[in-house]
Amino acid sequence: MHKNYKLIAETLIVFLLNGLLAIILFECITNDLLKWLLYNPLLIFQGLWYYRLYIIGHECAHKKLIPENNTVNDVVGSIALIPLLVPINIYRKIHYFHHGFNRKDPHTSALDTFVITGKFKKLKTVYYYFVWYISVFFGGFFLHSLISVMLFLFVPSKLSSKISPAFKGWQMKDQFVAILLFCIGLLFHYVTFQLLGKQYYLLVLGVPMLSFAWVLSLLVYIFHYDTTIGEEVRYNVRSVRPVPVISWILMNFNEHATHHQHPNIPWYELPSKRKQLPEVYAIKNQQTTNFFVAIFRQLKGPSIHYEN
Repeated sequence: MHKNYKLIAETLIVFLLNGLLAIILFECITNDLLKWLLYNPLLIFQGLWYYRLYIIGHECAHKKLIPENNTVNDVVGSIALIPLLVPINIYRKIHYFHHGFNRKDPHTSALDTFVITGKFKKLKTVYYYFVWYISVFFGGFFLHSLISVMLFLFVPSKLSSKISPAFKGWQMKDQFVAILLFCIGLLFHYVTFQLLGKQYYLLVLGVPMLSFAWVLSLLVYIFHYDTTIGEEVRYNVRSVRPVPVISWILMNFNEHATHHQHPNIPWYELPSKRKQLPEVYAIKNQQTTNFFVAIFRQLKGPSIHYEN
């Protein structure tokens, strides 16, 4: 069986087992302290596994999960993203823009960089530090992503490209497909709620979504935080060393510098085809190669650029 088909089967099985285990914990353990001591690690794992769904969507957005058939590839990607309420065509649009313009300048695709002009510079600086910490450590990047999806679902297609250049060429038919996929996601959550009831729904989908919101926000920018800014956008990135279990869950996403230089390499070939950054970029971007240090470095806060 091809690695990607094994990946799909593995992801589905573990997704179902996560929910089943959460239900068993709450049904079979009566001691509240023990219940929550066991449930909290499971909840974090559920959040990470939802991130696995997000990365499967990432592979499909690059059209490389099922490369021999784009239609099947997009169907699989759409199914993986259904629990996350993310239409794959919106995901693809935003992600392609990220690859094409990643940290091109302080104004473009640099989530850790804020440009301040005009008066009240100190007050604005404090505000942007507050925004950064909420975005990274309290689920803000997830909310930002969700709001972006909602905007491009319902903003007229002629206006969407004016809001974000990522949606240049976004047409009404694309918007219709995105709305349909989003509604399928809502229907999936509604049917699950009706079939399982409130408590089981929360254990299987509801609370794990909150865990995913935190995991996504914490991890989504560690490979670009405080890296170079400039025209060579494929080098404005870092890789980190693999971490047992986490690298398996995240499908070698830690090999991010290789992915940005060669985005067509499938997830399972990234370690064997590792590509180092040019030295001039590595000096700045590879100041750490530790996964956990890369997370905690974000405590330094955002980069502030002052312009007249």
